[in-house]
Amino acid sequence: MAHVDLALSDLTDAGRVLGVSGSLDLWAYPVSMAAEPCLLVDAAGVLVAASPGCTELLGIDPNTAVGRPLIGGVLHLLDFGAIVSDLPAWEADKIPPRLAATTGGLARGLMRVRGPDGSPITVDAVSVPLRDNTQSSPVVGSLTFCALVR
Repeated sequence: MAHVDLALSDLTDAGRVLGVSGSLDLWAYPVSMAAEPCLLVDAAGVLVAASPGCTELLGIDPNTAVGRPLIGGVLHLLDFGAIVSDLPAWEADKIPPRLAATTGGLARGLMRVRGPDGSPITVDAVSVPLRDNTQSSPVVGSLTFCALVR
């Protein structure tokens, strides 16, 4: 897997200039404007921002989805069985956006979700944990990029 480094400059200066309080606030605007399908989720699993690309790929309307839980609120997760059914709750925390936020490490995996037309689609998701200032600070959320698997 490719190595991914994402960093923001000193949050103290950015907060003063932009009026933001942390890294999630700094990432929300770029994510909401990105053409690529990407999601910004806080440490509790609540959607902070979604790109227009997510609207097309996953059927997520950022206007109604932001502020709702990603699991059980925004994404309809499905299992990979021959007979498609809902992903069991005990497996839902293993999807990359949640795994990166809970483990503090990079996470990559396949997710099967109900697509915009209601049919199951599979996406490859790569998630990075986000922290406020340093590697030792607690994880405040995750940034996830998605690509359709054909």
